[in-house]
Amino acid sequence: MSVRFKKVHPALKHGGYIATMLLPGEDREAFEELHRDLVAEFNPVGAHEKNIIADVARLTWRKQNLAILRIAELVQARHRQIEVDTKIGNLFAGEKRAAQVADEQTRQEFGDIHQLIDVGAAATIDGLMRELDVIERLDSMINRCFKQLLMTRGIKSLSSASSSETTPQIAGPRKAG
Repeated sequence: MSVRFKKVHPALKHGGYIATMLLPGEDREAFEELHRDLVAEFNPVGAHEKNIIADVARLTWRKQNLAILRIAELVQARHRQIEVDTKIGNLFAGEKRAAQVADEQTRQEFGDIHQLIDVGAAATIDGLMRELDVIERLDSMINRCFKQLLMTRGIKSLSSASSSETTPQIAGPRKAG
């Protein structure tokens, strides 16, 4: 897995990351290439098909890069341990100071991968599973709406077809021949 690190994404500061999106250190260009390949393979037409392919790209990406969630869990656990050790080692160190010490030490130990701490619970296997549960429920609801739409369209097409069969046709004047 090729990992490149850049500055902290603004979404990190606001908890905007979710496990099925790109996480810090992941290669955006490789993800975009995967998405382009899927678009070329399936040739989606319309907003709904494009959305399905985007979902496939995100889920395929996460499956291929599952290791980053395990790394994030390790970095987060190390950060928590440093905070605890700092509090225990210095009874006068408050929560804020312990967090600062932990941030500085994990940044030294892990470099840019330290950004995964800020992602929080989203960058864990449990976070991924919770997110996938929500996605599954949303997909189920969306699918139910599409079934209703297709059923309604089918009923309308049947009623319009039957009304056109029962409507008498008015014949125009006939030419004598």
